[in-house]
Amino acid sequence: MAATKLIDLSQEIFQGMPVLPIQQQTVIFPNISHEMTKRKLGFEFAANSLIINEHGPTHSDAIYEYDPDGPTIDEMDLNSFYGPAICLDLSSVSPDEFITKRDLKEALKRSEQTIEEGDIVLLHTGHYERYYGTDDWFKRHTGLNYLAAKWLAEVGVKNIGIDAPTIDHPEDKKYSGHLACREYQITNTENLCNLGQIINKRFLYIGLPLKIRNGTGSPIRAVALLVE
Repeated sequence: MAATKLIDLSQEIFQGMPVLPIQQQTVIFPNISHEMTKRKLGFEFAANSLIINEHGPTHSDAIYEYDPDGPTIDEMDLNSFYGPAICLDLSSVSPDEFITKRDLKEALKRSEQTIEEGDIVLLHTGHYERYYGTDDWFKRHTGLNYLAAKWLAEVGVKNIGIDAPTIDHPEDKKYSGHLACREYQITNTENLCNLGQIINKRFLYIGLPLKIRNGTGSPIRAVALLVE
């Protein structure tokens, strides 16, 4: 039987974590303590309560987020969040520049991989390692231009992931990555981490969303399963 290795691609969820100013900030507080349940139930249980934005931590978007006529997260096919995947290295692209179709093709060639119909493609930009927890986290990172995102969709990618707050460049007021996702009715996954551990590899990706009724997206626990 082949050996397998599980790589965690998910950011930690904690109070004070980086969240876009327009989003609900993450709040975590005790709901009930061991001491309280010991008195009330005769056994120690503890529980916290969370107030969290659907798009705050590592998450996937429902198509509904950018298409009012699209499916919400609970209506989407789970196959959009699970399946064969590759990770391309785009870390040489400047945070001040866009990821182009040429950049993607060159990264794919370097990877010695191919993109198959129904693949999930993760983009390692190095942004998490460089800027997570700093003022530049939301302000200075690369993102897909329209033709690059369109090319990924046209070759059959069903989920585009990135180690940045969004697949769009911060200065892109057309939101080109999300625009292409809307046109091709595919999802994207943002705020990934540890992509440096899976560069140029093929693996099984799992990033299942919570079944949030009418959800515009969902936090996920994203992992890569490598067969060694």
